[in-house]
Amino acid sequence: MTEVIVVIGAGSIGQAIARRVSAGKHVLLADLRQENADAAAEVLSNAGFEVNTAIVDVSARESAHALVQTATSLGDVTGVIHAAGVSPSQASPETILSVDLYGTALVLEEFGNVIAAGGAGVVIASQSGHRLGALTAEQDVALAMTPTDELLALPMLQPDQVTDPLHAYQLSKRGNALRVMAEAVRWGKRGARVNTISPGIVITPLAKDELTGPRGEGYRRMIELCPVGRAGTPDEVATVGALLMGPEGAFITGSDFLMDGGVTAAYWYGDLAPKPTTAAAATA
Repeated sequence: MTEVIVVIGAGSIGQAIARRVSAGKHVLLADLRQENADAAAEVLSNAGFEVNTAIVDVSARESAHALVQTATSLGDVTGVIHAAGVSPSQASPETILSVDLYGTALVLEEFGNVIAAGGAGVVIASQSGHRLGALTAEQDVALAMTPTDELLALPMLQPDQVTDPLHAYQLSKRGNALRVMAEAVRWGKRGARVNTISPGIVITPLAKDELTGPRGEGYRRMIELCPVGRAGTPDEVATVGALLMGPEGAFITGSDFLMDGGVTAAYWYGDLAPKPTTAAAATA
């Protein structure tokens, strides 16, 4: 049977990982917009890859299930690269939770039902999940284990609790890592692995929206003050993705790989750390 690599989200990072892991395999490129999938498919086809395209709305179960059926009709699904999502400057809290949190859980569930033995998946999360304060143990379990179709009904995710797009994004990305930990157990029963990558600021069209959006100044400050002192590239994320999906990563599953140039380190312990309030400083 043909081996199939499914790429959900036909952007720069998804394409970069696909180029590293898809030689000799069939690539199924899925995106919400056909024109995005077609543009990515043309680039990969011109580079020698065999490619099909599909439209998918990851926030709709029928659409995600249809993508699974398309993928399995092409061959054995041995790789899933989930790189679809929306950022805080692009959408409302409700949409972010629906696409980035629920959509990821749905993709993990649907493809976890068909992933082939020896297969692997990577989910692109974000450094933002690492800047969210600690959740309770009960909240962690809820994000990891709540049945997919009940996930958005959790009290902690209701509109009166999540009013800011950035908060929704941070919760979603923390939830992605927790969900992958739980799904790694289920995928393991099929002989497959799955992990998350949490990139920092990687120069992509989505990142450019953030850098020129209402939080742009803060993102530029992250780049300037992080230990590495620059933004990342999709190819650097692809290097980690290839490790996690390939034979050299065979002992890695249920893990989250933070690669952000040290932004998180600087946020908690360096120049990006939030300044203490006057009251807190006085009692320190």
